[in-house]
Amino acid sequence: MSIRDAALSHSATYFDAGGFARELAALVAVPSESQDPRGGPHLMDYLTGHMVPMLEEMGFVWRIHDNPVTGAGPLLTAERIEDPSALTVLTYGHGDVVRAQEGQWRAGLAPFTLTEEGDRLYGRGAADNKGQHLVNLRAFSALIAAQGKLGFNAKILIEMGEEAGSPGLKQFCAEQRDLLKSDVLIASDGPRLSPERPTIFTGSRGGVTFDLLVDLRDGAHHSGNFGGLIADPSIILAHALATITDARGQILIPEWRPDSLTPRIREVLSVLPPVEAGITLDPDWGEESLTPAERVFGWNSFAVLAMKSGVPEAPVNAIAGHARATCQLRYVVGTDPDDIVPALRRHLAARGFGAVQVIAADRGTFPATRLDPDHPWVRFTARSLEQTTGFAPHLLPNLGGSLPNDCFAEVLALPTIWVPHSYAGCNQHAPNEHVLKPLMRQALLGMTGVFADIAVGKAPA
Repeated sequence: MSIRDAALSHSATYFDAGGFARELAALVAVPSESQDPRGGPHLMDYLTGHMVPMLEEMGFVWRIHDNPVTGAGPLLTAERIEDPSALTVLTYGHGDVVRAQEGQWRAGLAPFTLTEEGDRLYGRGAADNKGQHLVNLRAFSALIAAQGKLGFNAKILIEMGEEAGSPGLKQFCAEQRDLLKSDVLIASDGPRLSPERPTIFTGSRGGVTFDLLVDLRDGAHHSGNFGGLIADPSIILAHALATITDARGQILIPEWRPDSLTPRIREVLSVLPPVEAGITLDPDWGEESLTPAERVFGWNSFAVLAMKSGVPEAPVNAIAGHARATCQLRYVVGTDPDDIVPALRRHLAARGFGAVQVIAADRGTFPATRLDPDHPWVRFTARSLEQTTGFAPHLLPNLGGSLPNDCFAEVLALPTIWVPHSYAGCNQHAPNEHVLKPLMRQALLGMTGVFADIAVGKAPA
């Protein structure tokens, strides 16, 4: 039996005997909410109580690091160096989760209890991201079980603050370049395009969040006595927002329209299946000349995340003194990130909206990244996944969402390969989060095959 077949057999047995579900249940049981202060004590417990024993059993040497940002979650690094001259793979995951949203899960489910119903495993973090990095770690262990070694070097980075914007991660990677030095990042986060077929993406859209604020006066004033005499901040804000896009959401700020939707990127996107969203999509929304895939994976999108003026839950007959909108631009490579907010300020000023303040967020932003879809590591991973699963993977130039890929692509200067193990309907960040057992089994086998192919020398030199 080949090393590859032996490792695949080990992974299949582990999954089919319930090993994956048991270990995922233990990880889900840790209430590691990084967005809620009550989760703070559990962030370290996830690492020391669960990651460390698993890594020690696999022969990894580990370290836990304080976050460079005071008060932010800890980070864990681990390595198994079998030959200093051999190829080194870095993988990444995050053990923190979004808020549990207790009381909003349907009857019979609880966020920190893994519940199996048919082909679904429910629990907070099952999809994002505990189940995903568990797959990759157990793919490593299958290869070790098959031949007593990996056959290459491996490094692991687990952070505990991704859901809070990965505070300190970029600085940590910069300070620990030597510790994290590798040849490639192979990691997993986000959803596949379809549950049945693997997906590869090589970067992510960036995200910039900012507030638009119209602050005209203290307090509210009677709408009868002062209507027609004092400016309404809500109306000013609404008109300012209406200059950013047209009525179907097409971006009107020239600097926000990327130049990176090349013929090759369009070719890659043209073969993708329709986006499976679990909700009804609006065909008449977004850039009219683009396909749906081009709009979400190859273009920028502007959204108003929240708006407030006055007291919406208890309105009174008064003109508010101020109005605020929290907005976001999701952007791809080909957009100058340093000019996003300045371009907006210039745009609004040129149209007479000097009263509208643009206040940039001080955290939670990720730059856009993208690896050439024809890169040798992309081609290698696609071939390996197809050999194992029988499906040619869907290839995305970047994820539609944002994640801290710049830490690896830019700070560590690595080719970045992401193989997500979730799907669009997993309820990520929502009540009833879950993973699909058939998908996770296929993912475990697929990653086992990728690492086995690296071990036998099929990876790019």
